Amino acid sequence: MTRSKQLMESLDIILLGTIGLGTIAWFARHQIANTFKSSKDTVIDDSESSEKPTPKAERNFVKIMKEQGRQVIIFYGSQTGTAEDYAARLAKESSQKYNVSCMTADLELYDLSYLDTLPKECLAIFVLATYGEGEPTDNAVEFWDMLNDESVEFSQSESQSESDSGSPLSNLRFIVFGLGNKTYEHYNSVCRTVDKRLEQLGGTRVCERGEGDDDSSLEDDFLAWQETLWPAFCEAMGVDENPTSSGPRQPTYKVDELDSFENDLVYMGEISERPKDSTSAIVYDAKRPFAATVTSRELFFVKDRHCLHMEIDLGDSNLSYQTGDHIAIWPTNNEVQVKRLASILGLQDKLDRVVNVSSVDAAASKQHPFPVPTTYRTIFRHYLDICAIPSRQTLMSLVDFAPNDASRAFLQTLATDKEAYKSQVSEPVRNLGEVLELVARAGKLDQDQDQDRKTNTEANGNHSTKGAFEAVPFDLVVESISRLQPRYYSISSSSKESPRSISVTVVMLDYKPQKSNNERTVYGVATNYLWSIHAAVHELEKPVGYPDYVVAGPRGSYMNDDKSVVKVPVHVRRSQFKLPRNPTVPVIMVGPGTGVAPFRAFVRERAAQKLDKKPVGPTVLFFGCRHSQQDYLYADEWPGLFETLGEDSRIITAFSREHAEKVYVQHRLEQEGEEMWGLLERGAYVYVCGDAKSMAKDVQHTFTVIAQQYGNKTEEKAAEFIKSLRSTGRYQEDVW
Repeated sequence: MTRSKQLMESLDIILLGTIGLGTIAWFARHQIANTFKSSKDTVIDDSESSEKPTPKAERNFVKIMKEQGRQVIIFYGSQTGTAEDYAARLAKESSQKYNVSCMTADLELYDLSYLDTLPKECLAIFVLATYGEGEPTDNAVEFWDMLNDESVEFSQSESQSESDSGSPLSNLRFIVFGLGNKTYEHYNSVCRTVDKRLEQLGGTRVCERGEGDDDSSLEDDFLAWQETLWPAFCEAMGVDENPTSSGPRQPTYKVDELDSFENDLVYMGEISERPKDSTSAIVYDAKRPFAATVTSRELFFVKDRHCLHMEIDLGDSNLSYQTGDHIAIWPTNNEVQVKRLASILGLQDKLDRVVNVSSVDAAASKQHPFPVPTTYRTIFRHYLDICAIPSRQTLMSLVDFAPNDASRAFLQTLATDKEAYKSQVSEPVRNLGEVLELVARAGKLDQDQDQDRKTNTEANGNHSTKGAFEAVPFDLVVESISRLQPRYYSISSSSKESPRSISVTVVMLDYKPQKSNNERTVYGVATNYLWSIHAAVHELEKPVGYPDYVVAGPRGSYMNDDKSVVKVPVHVRRSQFKLPRNPTVPVIMVGPGTGVAPFRAFVRERAAQKLDKKPVGPTVLFFGCRHSQQDYLYADEWPGLFETLGEDSRIITAFSREHAEKVYVQHRLEQEGEEMWGLLERGAYVYVCGDAKSMAKDVQHTFTVIAQQYGNKTEEKAAEFIKSLRSTGRYQEDVW
C-alpha cells in the first residue's frame, strides 16, 4: 500500500507539473513563437546545401515606402483588373501632376497589420471592388478578415497603452474608392465597411469615399470622384492644387525591341513566368493557372445558338473545389481584333518582333506588366484586353498622336463629351482598334456605311486607316489597356460526385448592340474562344463572319496534332454560394438558362447523398428557357436525379416561347407560392442564379409577394422577412 501511495503521489506531481508547464507555455506562446521564428530566420545550416535560400518578399510596406521615399501607397482589391488599373492611374497622376511619390500595392502581397506604423505625413488610398454577396476580391480576403476581427491586432498592439488600444490607427490618414454594381444587393459593401472600420480604429478620412457603379458608368463615377479627391489630396500632402505645368508625358513602361534573344526563353502566351525553382512542386492558383485537359459537347438543339457542357480534368494538379465554387478560364483574343489594332498602330509588319517591356520605375512592385521577353503578336493575342471598351481618359491620352486636325478634334470630342462617347463608343461596344479606325476617318460615318459590316470579317482591319496612329508610343498602349483577365463560370458539377473533374456550362455570347445603327456583331471573348476549341475538335464549320482564334496555345502546348488532347488554362475561385450543411434542410433553386449551372451541381450533390442513404430534404428547382425542344439544358438528366431524390423534390419548368403569352420562372414561382411558403416555414434556403438586372429582381419581388399572400405579412414586413433571409444566409444569389 505504501509503494502504491508513493507512486500515486509521484504521478500527481508529474501531472500537476505538466499542467503548470502547459499553462506557462500558453501564456508565453507569442514569445515562444517569436523565438522559434527568429531562430528559423537567422540560423542557416550550410552543411547540406551551398545554395542560398531565395529571400522572402518584404511584407512590411511601411519599410519599403521609407526605403524608396514613397509618400503615398495605393492598395487595390481587384478581381478583374479594373481596381488595379484605377490604382495605377491615381499613382501616375499623383507623381506626374503633383510630384508626390506613390506606390501601388496588391493587398495580398503585404502585411496590413503595419498600418499602425504608417507615418502621419503619409497617406493610404484603398481602391476596392465588391463582388457576389458583398464579398471582397480574392486578393483582399486576408485584409478583410483581419480588419473585421473583433480583436484585430496591429503590429504595435502589444506595446500600446490601454488608452491607445481603442484607436490603434490614430496616425493613419486614408481615402477609399469602391467599385460595385447597383444591381447587386450588397452594392459596394466592401469599400463601405473598410471606410467605416478604418475610422472606428482611429484613422482620419482625408476625402469622402467614392463609389463607382458598373451597371451605369463606372468610369464617369471614377472621374467625377477625382474632382473631390485631388483638392483634398493636395491639402493633405501640402502641395499646389494647380501646378503651373504638367510637363511632357512621363512613360510608365520602357519598350525595347530585341535583336538578340534565346528563342526558348521568349514567352509566346504563357500566363505566368517560368518557376525560378525547378525542384519545388508547382502550386497552381490565380497567378499561375493550370493547363487542364477539356472535353466538350453541345447542349442546344438549334443551329444559330450554342451552349457547351465542358469537362475540365484537374489531373495531378493541387487544384480542388467544393460544390458551388467558380472556375476561372483564361481566354485568348481573336485574330481579327489582333490584326486590327496592329494595323491601325502601324505594327502589322512587325508582329513577331521580340520585345522587352519593363517598368521605368526600378522600385515598382511590378517590374513587368506580363511575362517578357515576348512579341507584339503575343501581347495582343494573350496579354492585353484589346476587346474592352477604352475609357475616356485613354482616348484623351491619344489625342496628341492623331494623324490630322480633323481626327484630333473628333477624338478630343469622344474623350470630353459624355454623350458623344456614349453614342459612338460605349453603346456600340467599340474596342480601341475600332475607335481609332473610326477616328482616323474623322468621324464621317455617313460616307462609309459599309465599314461596320466589314469589321467582323476583314482580317487586317480597314486598309484606309492602316498605320494612322503609328505615332502612338507602344508603352502608352500597354499602359492604357488592361491585362487580359480570366472569365469566371459557376461550376456545374458536384465535388462529392466528381472531385477531380469540373463541369462548366457555357453559352456563346454574340450580339448586335441595340443602339448601334449598323450590323456590327460583338463576340464574347471567352465564350467564343471556347466554342472555337469545340469547333476545331469536332471539325465543325464556323458561321460566316465568325472570328478566328488560335486555340493551340503557346507553342502548340494546348492541343496535340490529332486534337485528341485539348487544354485551357484554369484556376478555382472559392464561393460562398453553398448548400446548407444539413442536407435535410429544404432548398428552393431558381436558375433560368445557364443560371441552372450551379443547381445541376446542387441537385447531383444531394442525389449522391441520397444514394449514400443520407436523409435529404425537399429539393425544388425552377428552370426556364425558350423552348423544351431547343435549349432545355440537361433535360436528359433531371428525371433520373429527381427520381432518386424522391417525390417531395421536383423540377418546375418555364418555356417562354412555347405559348402565346411568355412564361418565366417568376411566374411559375408565384403559381407554386403556397408550397414554397410552406418550405420557407420549414427553414428552406433560397438560391437564385442568372441575370441580375431583371430576373433576380423579379424573383425577389415574387418571394416578397408570397410572404404577403401566404404569410399574412404587410409589404413592409414581407420585405423585412426577405432581408432577414439574406442576412442569415438563407437567401443567396450568384448573379451577373
